[in-house]
Amino acid sequence: MNTQAQLERQNERLQLLLNLTTRITSNLDLREVVRAIAANIREVIHADAVIVSLPDPTSETFSVFAMDFPHGKGVMKEELLFTPAAAVKQALDTLKPVVIDALERDQVASELYEIAAVEGIKAVCGIPLVNRGRALGILAISRKTEIPFTSDDIDFLSRASGQIAIAIENALAYREISELKDKLSQEKLYLEEEIRSEWGFEEIIGNTAGLKHVLQMVETVAPSDSTVLLLGETGTGKELIARAIHDSSRRKERTFVKLNCAAIPTGLLESELFGHEKGAFTGAISQKSGRLELADQGTLFLDEVGDIPIEIQPKLLRVLQEREFERLGGTHTRKVNVRLVAATNRDLEKMTAEREFRSDLFYRLNVFPIRIPPLRHRKEDIPLLVRYFVQKFANQMQKKIEAVPTAVMKTLTAWDWPGNIRELENFIERAVILTRGKSLEAPLGELHKSHVDEPVKAQQSTGQEDIARIVKETISALNIGNERGRKQRDDIVRALAESKGRVGGPDGAAARLGINRTTLLSRMKKFGINPQLYT
Repeated sequence: MNTQAQLERQNERLQLLLNLTTRITSNLDLREVVRAIAANIREVIHADAVIVSLPDPTSETFSVFAMDFPHGKGVMKEELLFTPAAAVKQALDTLKPVVIDALERDQVASELYEIAAVEGIKAVCGIPLVNRGRALGILAISRKTEIPFTSDDIDFLSRASGQIAIAIENALAYREISELKDKLSQEKLYLEEEIRSEWGFEEIIGNTAGLKHVLQMVETVAPSDSTVLLLGETGTGKELIARAIHDSSRRKERTFVKLNCAAIPTGLLESELFGHEKGAFTGAISQKSGRLELADQGTLFLDEVGDIPIEIQPKLLRVLQEREFERLGGTHTRKVNVRLVAATNRDLEKMTAEREFRSDLFYRLNVFPIRIPPLRHRKEDIPLLVRYFVQKFANQMQKKIEAVPTAVMKTLTAWDWPGNIRELENFIERAVILTRGKSLEAPLGELHKSHVDEPVKAQQSTGQEDIARIVKETISALNIGNERGRKQRDDIVRALAESKGRVGGPDGAAARLGINRTTLLSRMKKFGINPQLYT
């Protein structure tokens, strides 16, 4: 080669290196950058194919990330997975180029050798993509002739590979930051929704033996990462128990993410749980992380897990077994470290026998079952819950409710509450709305109406008839003395306010009302009035 030709070749290669720098600094779309670089290298080095392969983060294989092979037969494709063989391992271990002038079967992965044979590849030069002393991938330049790669070729390719490695490092960092930003943004939105949801973080109310047993089981299983299955009727507080497990675990500083499988349409549930890639379906205008990714390193609570469609169950099973999944419409396998707590009010064992639920998934979920008792089996806890909800809603509505009449409490305790704690909570909220004074005015007629409207099992009929009788008697008693009682109560409150909470004495509330001290104390007890509130 004459001097003029050598100078032209050197200038061409220097110009390519300058172009690489420009491309790297102006574009962070990694695949697009690498494809363009590969095309330039192929033209300058007079090769037939230029391929960049990167390690697969979820296995010990490599994948073809980007390539330029304009006259190939279409056998070599991007995303092809292969296991590194002798030549690639040597390049990665030594961080030095490997040249194969005559390709043989044992030098490359078997799948690559078969493709090379079909395409007619004879010679290959493998250059490790090295940045900061670390191999990020491999650059392979292939020729269909056995023209050897010169020392100038290898020197140029080594310099070019350094630029490609920088591009890969920058783009991977950008992608990682972008994905983290997206995850944090979605996590922020999720947590804001949680703050606005009906359940904040609140104590579990109750002292019955059944509830104590549940809490003991929570205490036992929380420190582990085992899957927990919460069983119980709707409204028994399964989410609170799930939160208690999370808050008592090693993951308590990370996110608690919930998903009600029954509340999401079947067509959207897979996307909501696993996420989706842009264009995965009509309306998927952007990439979205699923609840699994949001819960990574934390706890995922799947409520109504029995409502997961049978076609999605294998993907959930894979998460439990392998801790990996793909987004809807994606091919990249993602790893997650999630503690799963599931809940259902359905009989999963029966569903499994009837082939409505996968048996292998049921066994994976049923590692540590906890059965939460219904409210009708926790009668002693009802007064505690009533007082708690009265205080909660009174504070929200800026009301002062100081007492729950004995007859009302007796009726509420006797009722079976088929909707459990959720039904009781909603009932108390309505009662607080209706209350105008400082003693709870409960719409007990609603309980009697629900008794009349709902079919009652024969074995429960006697108890429900007694409750209905109590309701009628209570309503009657309250209606008869309601107006008179309210006036008496208002008079007592006014007198206590004027006497600054003093009951006896010449300027006390009893003297102002014209009654003796013991009578006033009796009426104050009846109406649940605390004189200290008026001092």
